[in-house]
Amino acid sequence: MNAIIEYFKPKMWVILGGLTFGVLGALLVNWGNPGNMGTCVACFVRDITGALGLHQAGVVQYIRPEIIGFGLGGLVAALLFREWRPRGGSSPLIRFFLGAFAMIGALVFLGCPVRLLLRLGGGDLNAIVGLVGLVFGIAIGVILLRRGFSLGRANPMHPMVGAIMPLILVGLLVFAIFETTQDLAVINTSESGPGALYAPLAVSLVVGLAVGFIFQRTRICTVGGWRDLMLTRSTHLLSGLIAIVIGVLITNYVVGNFAEGGLVVSGRDIVYNWGFENQPVAHNDGLWNFLGMALAGLAFTLAGACPLRNFIISGEGDTDAGVFILGLVAGAAFAHNFAIAASPNGIGTNSVVAVFVGLAFCLTVGLLMRQKA
Repeated sequence: MNAIIEYFKPKMWVILGGLTFGVLGALLVNWGNPGNMGTCVACFVRDITGALGLHQAGVVQYIRPEIIGFGLGGLVAALLFREWRPRGGSSPLIRFFLGAFAMIGALVFLGCPVRLLLRLGGGDLNAIVGLVGLVFGIAIGVILLRRGFSLGRANPMHPMVGAIMPLILVGLLVFAIFETTQDLAVINTSESGPGALYAPLAVSLVVGLAVGFIFQRTRICTVGGWRDLMLTRSTHLLSGLIAIVIGVLITNYVVGNFAEGGLVVSGRDIVYNWGFENQPVAHNDGLWNFLGMALAGLAFTLAGACPLRNFIISGEGDTDAGVFILGLVAGAAFAHNFAIAASPNGIGTNSVVAVFVGLAFCLTVGLLMRQKA
C-alpha cells in the first residue's frame, strides 16, 4: 500500500489540477461559452484577433477574458513562488513562425490540443482522429529532438522586457471591461456565431486566473505530456491530461449536457452526443482533422510547449513564449483573411496549401537546426 501511495503522490497535484480544469472547462459552456469550447486557447486567441480588427470574420470576434486570466494567473503564481525570471532570445523569429503555423493547423482542425480534450469529453469522436494526428506530429517532433534539434538557450533579460506580455494582457482586460460597459467603437464584438457566445466577464476572468495559477504550479502541458511519455516514458504530465478528459466527461453527464434538451444557454439548445455528426463547431473531414493536428503537434513540440503553457510561461517573464503567442495571433489573422480556417462545413479554400507549407517549414527547421555535439 505504501508503495502505491508513494507512486501516486507526485502525480496527485497534477491529477487534481487536470480534474479542476476539466470541470471548469465543461461548466464554462453552461455559463455561456460555445459548445465544447469552454477553454480553447487557439479559438479564443482567434476571437481576440478579430476583436482587434486583424481579421474580418464577423462571427469570431470577442476579447476572451479566459486568455487574459491564463497569463496573469501564471504571473501571480510566479511572483508568489519567486519563479518570475525574465528571459528570452532563443530563435525568436523561428518561434514566431512556429506559432503561426501551429495556429493554422489548429484552425484547420477547429481547436487546439486543449479543445481536443474538451471535445473528447463532450462526445465528439472527431477528436479521436485529431488526437491521433496530434500524437503523430508530436512523435515526429520527438524524433527531431533526439536528432539534436534545438532553438538555442534563452538568456536573462531586463525585467521590463519580461513585463511586456503581462502588460499587453492588462491592456486587453481594460478594453474588455470598457467594451462591456461602454461599447467601444474600436473593438469588434460578434453579434452571431461562436464569438457572440460567452460567459460573464467576471466568471471567465476568475476561471482563467485560477487555471493560470494551477497550471503554473503543476506544469501541465497538453503537448508536454505526450512528449515526456515518448522521450522518457514519464506519465507524470500525461496523468493530468487524462484527468482533464475525465473531469469534462463527468461534469457533462452530471449537469445533464448529454440529456435531451439538457444544455440550454443564451437561448440555444445543444445536446451533446457520441458520434462524428452534428458536433458543435466541428467538421468530420477525418483527413484534415488528422493533418491539421499533426501540424499543430509538430509546431508545438518544436516550440517546447502547448498554447496554454506558452501563456503561463509568458506570465513568468519568458519573452520567447510571448513571441510565440504573437505568432499565434498572426496565424489566426492569416488563416481567416486568406480562407484557410475550417468551418463546420469543412476545410477552407487554401487549407491544403497552408498545411503542407507549414509541415515543410517545421520539418526543414527541425532537420537543419541541430545542436552541435
